[in-house]
Amino acid sequence: MTGKPDSALCLSAEAVSVRFGSLKALDTVDLVLNRGEILGLIGPNGSGKTTLINAITGQVPLASGRVLCDGEDISALPPRERALRGILRSFQTVRLFRDLTVSENIEVAVVAKGGSRREAQKIAQPLIEEFGLGEKCDELAAALNYGDERRVEIARALAAEPKYLLLDEPAAGMNEEESEGLLSILKTLPERRGLGIIIIDHDMPLIMRLCSRLQAIASGKTIATGSVNEVRHAPAVIEAYLGSDAGELLHA
Repeated sequence: MTGKPDSALCLSAEAVSVRFGSLKALDTVDLVLNRGEILGLIGPNGSGKTTLINAITGQVPLASGRVLCDGEDISALPPRERALRGILRSFQTVRLFRDLTVSENIEVAVVAKGGSRREAQKIAQPLIEEFGLGEKCDELAAALNYGDERRVEIARALAAEPKYLLLDEPAAGMNEEESEGLLSILKTLPERRGLGIIIIDHDMPLIMRLCSRLQAIASGKTIATGSVNEVRHAPAVIEAYLGSDAGELLHA
C-alpha cells in the first residue's frame, strides 16, 4: 500500500506541528491510516511517536496543521468527540478502572457511548473470550498481571467499535508467549472489523511481522515511510537507530 488515501475513509494528519514551549516536538508531519491496514509507527525514544498519537486523538493542541477523520476536519474537537467518531487508543501506561472487574472495564466503553448495560454485556462477552480473559472476567482489574491489563485495555477499546485503533506499546511488559498471542489477535482485526490500526512498539520482530506499512519518525520529523523492507533499509532510519538494540533487530 502506498499510504495515499483512495477514498475519504481514512484517518490523516496533514502537516501537523506540536510545540511544548520553545521545543518543536513535531515538525509538519503527515500521516495516513487507511481502513483495513496496520501501520507501524517507529523511531528512537523521544522521536515524537506518542506526541503524534496524542495530536491525532486531541490530547495535545496543534501548533499548525490539521487532523481529518473520513474527510472531516476534527482538529478543533476534544478527545471525547474524536472517540465518538471512532478514534480509540491505548496508552503507554495502562489506564484501567482498578476497582471494576474485567467484564465491567470492557462494558464501560459501550455504556460511555450511550449503550445499555445489556448491550454492553452482549458486546463484551465475545471480546473476553477472544482475548483469553474468560477465567478472569470477574476478577478486579487491580489483581491482574501486566499482560492481562494490556489485553483488557485493547478489548475495551474494541468494545467501542472503533474505525481507527491507535496502540501505544501494546506489547510492553509482555513475555514472548503473550506477545505472540497478542500478534495473532491484532493481525486479523483490520479484515474482520474493517478498521485501521496504528501501532507503536519497540518489539521490532512483532512490528515487522504485524504491519503492512511503516512510518519512521526522528526528532519530530518523518524520515521514511513505505513497506517494511523499504523503511528498514532506508539510510535515514539506519542512521537514526545506529548503535541501538532496536536498530540491530530492525536491520538484521
